[in-house]
Amino acid sequence: MPQLTIADFPPQLVWLAITFVVLYFLMARVAIPRISDVLENRQNRIATDLEEARKLSDDADNAKAEYEAALADARSKAHGIVSDLKATMAKEQDASKAELDAKLAEKAKDAEAGINAAKDAALSHVREIASETAKVAVSKLVSIDVSDADADAAVESSMKGAA
Repeated sequence: MPQLTIADFPPQLVWLAITFVVLYFLMARVAIPRISDVLENRQNRIATDLEEARKLSDDADNAKAEYEAALADARSKAHGIVSDLKATMAKEQDASKAELDAKLAEKAKDAEAGINAAKDAALSHVREIASETAKVAVSKLVSIDVSDADADAAVESSMKGAA
């Protein structure tokens, strides 16, 4: 093998040194600056993206706070409207109830007057009915015809004794 020949070592070492120096300068002057530019650009892009993400997050938090404030305001307005509507409905219901109570009281008064009139009319006819009933009962039981005047007198005396 030629590389293991000791006589060939010095030229190989020279070429190794030359190649090493050339590759070192190529790496130091060309490759490493390009790689560091790429890494720096990448780091800048990441920092910019993170800053934009923070800004968007802050905007979203602000929008959420505004939304919650608007929602709370809408809820309070709705609650106020419902309270006003309940109060209005309660007033209308009270007025309607008072009107209905007045109508019912008037109808009850009219019905009571009608009942009293019917009662008075019925009581006024009680004597006639009692007289007719007594006349029919006597004629059926005893087979005697009683005059209207006698039946009326008997009912009258019976009612005076009961009173």
